[in-house]
Amino acid sequence: MSSRRLMLSSTFAFLLTCLNAVGRADEPNVLLVMLDDAGWTDFGCYGSDIDTPNIDALAGEGVRFTDCHAAAPNCSPSRAGMLTGRMPTRAGIYSYIPPGHPMHLRNEEVTLAEVLKEHGYATGHFGKWHLSQVGSDQQPQPSDQGFDHSLGTTNNAKPNHLNPTNFYRNGQKLGQVKGYSCDIVVNEFDQWLSDVPQEQPFLGVVWFHEPHTPIASPPDLVAKYRDRGLTKKKAKYFANIENVDRAMGRLLHLLKSAGRADNTFLFLTSDNGGVNDWSNQGLRGRKSFVYEGGQREPGILWWPDKIKAGTVSDETVSHLDLFPTICEITGASPPADRSLDGTSWLPHLVEGEALTRETPLLWYFYRVAPAAAMRDGDYVLLGYLDDPIHKHSHALTKPDMPMIKSAPLHRFELYNLATDLDQTTDLSLEHPQRLQKMMQTMQRMHREVVSEGPSWNLDDWRR
Repeated sequence: MSSRRLMLSSTFAFLLTCLNAVGRADEPNVLLVMLDDAGWTDFGCYGSDIDTPNIDALAGEGVRFTDCHAAAPNCSPSRAGMLTGRMPTRAGIYSYIPPGHPMHLRNEEVTLAEVLKEHGYATGHFGKWHLSQVGSDQQPQPSDQGFDHSLGTTNNAKPNHLNPTNFYRNGQKLGQVKGYSCDIVVNEFDQWLSDVPQEQPFLGVVWFHEPHTPIASPPDLVAKYRDRGLTKKKAKYFANIENVDRAMGRLLHLLKSAGRADNTFLFLTSDNGGVNDWSNQGLRGRKSFVYEGGQREPGILWWPDKIKAGTVSDETVSHLDLFPTICEITGASPPADRSLDGTSWLPHLVEGEALTRETPLLWYFYRVAPAAAMRDGDYVLLGYLDDPIHKHSHALTKPDMPMIKSAPLHRFELYNLATDLDQTTDLSLEHPQRLQKMMQTMQRMHREVVSEGPSWNLDDWRR
């Protein structure tokens, strides 16, 4: 057993002792913070040259996961997975949702916000939504998915991160809002939190727009990185991440000023892999690919006085795990009438052993090759669709739907991430028994999730 795992074990043993001793009034606040298109190595504490002192301090006071994964390698599916605890294909979020598209997170899905609201929590969403058309009376809104309050956009901040014009507050369009998107989001969270009674626990979902393009960054930060010899593009990107770090500093300060920090479970991550090579150092692939570069993310858990500061965990964790983990620490009841695909971190880490899962983690994204990845310990299996179309648009179109429902997985690659993190050596011929076993499991799981997902009527949608 590794020393890292032993350290985490003692941490969570202490945590559960605390949880067993507290009552209803001491239930933890929950704050889920996510960047948009930030990669695995975009923070200083993950080896980046970007200055992120506030995020680094957060990691130093909490747990930094080295093997953390999004539910999908693309925006809308990833967000659906985090909020529902289900593979996004089950929920019918197959790709990103463009303007006017009929695909959306259906009311039939049960979100973490709905579960915690039923449990007495105040609930707020701030930033990028991207699970339906915000402001539409034809699709569910954040308020229909359990959020008492929301400020955000359907997709990206427009025309860019500075002075955006496409924000909605509780379904009402605001027009131009002054400032950078990350600051606008934190300001709204601050105002909302001030109205939440001190004795009421809260769920805050803060989904920053940064660093997704089109980028706008503070000139002083751009100049700083240009002075270090970076190209204009790279300097703007680095400055964009650092500006989010500044916003995180403000977010942490306001939690402490409000007396809310000591009992807040905060998780910081990104929705999918980065689009730039420097964001996914040492990994193959990038955003939208099921290789590690598309779905391995930074993951930082912060919970003052409840978890041991400065812990580094090499456990394989997923955004899908947040739903069952948060239900366990809050005492809320997850829905019992549907499949959930994550596992709670707490009891397994208390025992000092690796997390155990009833089924392996599976990623599926129909429009790329390979289209599926499945994790089993250090090994990951990649599967290709037997797909006659091969090339797909970024958005879900009418020909895609029958292919998603019927195309089988038929060709496979096998990698050992412990010795080959950048996935350069296919071991499928060297380990035929492992290949066969994992292949059968992947094919079974793939058939199950695609059969559960709804079929969208795309007759009238044109990009």
